[in-house]
Amino acid sequence: MTFFKYLKDRLLVFVGWALLSLLLVFMIWLTPGLQGFWENLSYLLILQLFLLFLFFTIDYQRRKKWFKAFDEQEESHLQHFVAAATTNEEQLLQEYVNRQVREHHLTMEQLLDSQKDQKDYMDSWIHEIKVPLAAVDLILNSIEFDIPDDKFVLLQNEIQQIDEYVEQILYYSRSDEFVNDYLIQEYSLKKIIQPIIRSQANYFIQKNLQLTLSEEDAKVLTDAKWIEFIFRQLLSNAIKYTPNHGEISITIAVRRGGVALSLQDNGIGIPPEDLGRIFDKGFTGENGRKAQQHSTGLGLYLAKRLAEKLGVGLTAESTMNEGTTMTLFFPRLDYYHEER
Repeated sequence: MTFFKYLKDRLLVFVGWALLSLLLVFMIWLTPGLQGFWENLSYLLILQLFLLFLFFTIDYQRRKKWFKAFDEQEESHLQHFVAAATTNEEQLLQEYVNRQVREHHLTMEQLLDSQKDQKDYMDSWIHEIKVPLAAVDLILNSIEFDIPDDKFVLLQNEIQQIDEYVEQILYYSRSDEFVNDYLIQEYSLKKIIQPIIRSQANYFIQKNLQLTLSEEDAKVLTDAKWIEFIFRQLLSNAIKYTPNHGEISITIAVRRGGVALSLQDNGIGIPPEDLGRIFDKGFTGENGRKAQQHSTGLGLYLAKRLAEKLGVGLTAESTMNEGTTMTLFFPRLDYYHEER
């Protein structure tokens, strides 16, 4: 609290002093024989005003520590107790604030415990569900020649879709503990993305999509597992929103500031009003609502969030009815590339 605000809160005291001063002037004016006292009275009023300001200045300096304690309390969002009270009034307020802080701490502890239990259950469920999914996939492969091809392909697609949704949940659960689950090393970008491309081969075949992968390659410092997940989300979206007989091209280019991995399709594109929100959590946009496989609004959100944690830039460019280009930019680390 500033000194000006402190004085503003005590405006009523100044009003009371002014009224008392007017009353004093009025009493002197009514008293006969004191007409020569006006000059001394003006000195007296000025002295009173000076003493009043002096008193408030001393009181403000005395309570400055108290005000500062509340300013820090506001910035820390009820994380610390207050212990600067010097008067009974301040003590009463301090006890109330500290009681609220204790209740806040208790609520936060209960909330964190609840979230931890939910996360532990989610992680356990994800690992447990992978076992029956793998078993269903094995069973499906064992009866491949006993069912019609279209039914087999449909079941295979659905199982793969479920597996991708489970992966989304897993990475969403781990995103808050990112620092405990990553390892930065030098990787070849092609070696990272080629297994992801092969895992989507069925969709390329079913939609007769043409894939173009540039011959160029580059090495980057990153975490392969998280980049695989990010690239899978981008490739899955490109396949989903590219019509049959469409084209998808993947290029790797070494630029001045780093390496760019671009994924371009000639699909339906993203409306201009949606382009700025596609990385928002839960945003599906016009395309997501119209697609046969409705979007969850988590894929691009997770891709953007994890890319930022890795220090990788993720940008999107799109033109309606012409296609979309998603670019992952791996910045160059100067200290790593210094000549020894």
